[in-house]
Amino acid sequence: MATTDSTTSVQRRTYISGKETPKPPKKRGSFLRYLWRATYLSTIGGLGYLGWSVYESRHPTEQSEPDPSKKTLVILGSGWGSVSLLKKLDTSNYNVIVVSPRNFFLFTPLLPSCPTGTIEHRSIMEPLRYIIRQKKTAVKYYEAEATKIDHERRVVVLQDLSDVKGDINIVEVPYDYLVIGVGAENATFGIPGVKEYACFLKEITDAHKIRKKVMDCVETALFKDQTEEEQERLLHMIVVGGGPTGVEFAAELQDFFEEDLKKWIPDIADKFHVTLVEALPNVLPMFSKTLIEYTESTFKDEKISVRTKTMVKKVNEKTVECEVTRPDGTKERQILPYGALVWATGNAVRPVVRDLMNQIPQQASSRRGLAVNDYLVVDGTDGVWALGDCSATKYAPTAQVASQQGAFLARLLNSMAATQDIEADLKKLEELQSETRTSEDRETLEKEILKKAKALRKVKQLSPFQYSHQGSLAYIGMDRAVADITWFNGNFATGGGGLTYLFWRSAYISMCFSTRNRILVIFDWLKVKIFGRDVSRE
Repeated sequence: MATTDSTTSVQRRTYISGKETPKPPKKRGSFLRYLWRATYLSTIGGLGYLGWSVYESRHPTEQSEPDPSKKTLVILGSGWGSVSLLKKLDTSNYNVIVVSPRNFFLFTPLLPSCPTGTIEHRSIMEPLRYIIRQKKTAVKYYEAEATKIDHERRVVVLQDLSDVKGDINIVEVPYDYLVIGVGAENATFGIPGVKEYACFLKEITDAHKIRKKVMDCVETALFKDQTEEEQERLLHMIVVGGGPTGVEFAAELQDFFEEDLKKWIPDIADKFHVTLVEALPNVLPMFSKTLIEYTESTFKDEKISVRTKTMVKKVNEKTVECEVTRPDGTKERQILPYGALVWATGNAVRPVVRDLMNQIPQQASSRRGLAVNDYLVVDGTDGVWALGDCSATKYAPTAQVASQQGAFLARLLNSMAATQDIEADLKKLEELQSETRTSEDRETLEKEILKKAKALRKVKQLSPFQYSHQGSLAYIGMDRAVADITWFNGNFATGGGGLTYLFWRSAYISMCFSTRNRILVIFDWLKVKIFGRDVSRE
C-alpha cells in the first residue's frame, strides 16, 4: 500500500512540476526493418512488372487490317533508323510495308562482344516479326533486298536473295511514301586485298567468321612441328580502325585471351598478341584528350599494341603492308605478319542508293550518301526520306543519330496523317456550314471549325530535325570503360569495376530494344563471370 502511495505522489509531483515522464528508448534496428520492407516490396513489384512485361510481349493482341484507302508507306531496312521509326509510328494511318534481307534488328553496340563469346548473338537480335506483330494495325514484311528505286514511277524493285526461292523472286512494290534506311557497306578505300583477306564487323555473320578465324589460328599454331615464326604470325591479331568498334573488339579479344584462352591453352601464353592500327594520330577521336590518353595507357597495361599514324596500303594473305608517319613527318613502309585481320573502319554507299543518286540531278554533288533537307526529305524528290548511314547529314553516322532520326520521322508521319484527317473534317464542316440556314447551327459549326483550325495549327508546328548528343561510350578491357557524357557537364573515366564500367553496362542494357534482350544480355554477362567463355571453334 505504501508503495502505491509513493508512486502516486511521484506522479503528482511530476504533473505539478511540468516535467514529462521519460519515454522508453526506441528500439534499435527500426530503420533497417523499414529498409528491408521497402526492398522486399520493391523486389516483389519489380518482379511482378517484369513478369507482366514478358507475358504481354509473348501474347500480342489481335491486329486490325490495313485500310486500303490509306496511302502506302514502304520502309527499307531493319537497322536503328527504320526500327525506331516503326516502333513509334501509328500504323493505322498507313498501309505499311517493311522490306529487308535481314529479318531481325541487331543491337550493334554489343556486336564486338559476340566473336569472343561474351555475348551470345541471339541475345542482341530482335526478330522483326516480334516488332510488327505488336503494332495495332497489321504491317507487311518482305524478306528481300531492294535492288532498284524508281522515284519517277514511285516503285521499288525487290529481289529474294535467300537460299530458298519460290516461283516469284523479283517483284515491284508501288509506294506513296518511301523511307530509305538501308545503312551502308564496309568501306575498303580501294585498298588491295581487304575484301579477300580481312574480316569485317558489321553483321552477325561477320562475328561468326571472326570467331572461326581466331580459333583456327590458335589451333593451327599448335599443329605438330609448326615453326616458332609461324606460330607468332598465326597468333598475331590485327584490328584496323581506332573508333569505338575497333577499340571495343580489341579489348574484348584481349580479355578473351587473358581470362580464358591462356588458362585452357597455356602453350600460347607468350605468343598471343593484339595490335590496333589507326591512320589518325590517336584512337577514339570523338572523345576528349583525357579519355584518349586514358584509353591508350589502359591498352598499354593490357599489352595491346596501338599503332597510330599507320595507314594500311595493301593486305596480303599473311601480311599487311603499312605506311607509318614518324614524329618528324617522314614516312616508312612496314610489313606486319598476321593470323587474323579485322577491318572495323569506314562506310561506303550501297549500290541501290548509288543508283538512286545517279537518277536525281540534285544528288550530283553528294558523295557520302543521299543528301537530305532539315526534315530528312531526299533532295530532288517528293515523299521520299532517308535516315541513318545511307543519308548524308552534318552528323556522324552512328546508331544514336539514326535512332533519333527514326523517332523524328515517326512524329512527322503521324503529324502528316493527323493533318490530312483534320483538313478533311474541316472541309466537311465548311460544306455543312454553307448549307445550314439557321444562325444557331451556323454558330455551332463556326465554333467547331475554329476548334479544328486551332488543332491543325498545333499539329503543323513540327520543328526540323535536331540531333541531341547523349554522349559516347566505349569498353576498353579489364572491366574498364570510358564515357564522354555531355549532360554531366564533363567527362569521367574509372577503372577496375568502377563507376564508368557499371554505367557503360547499365546504359547498354537500357538501350536494348526489348525486355527479352535485356534479360538475355544480363544472363550472358553473369554466365561469363561464373563459367567463363567457351573456347570451342563454333
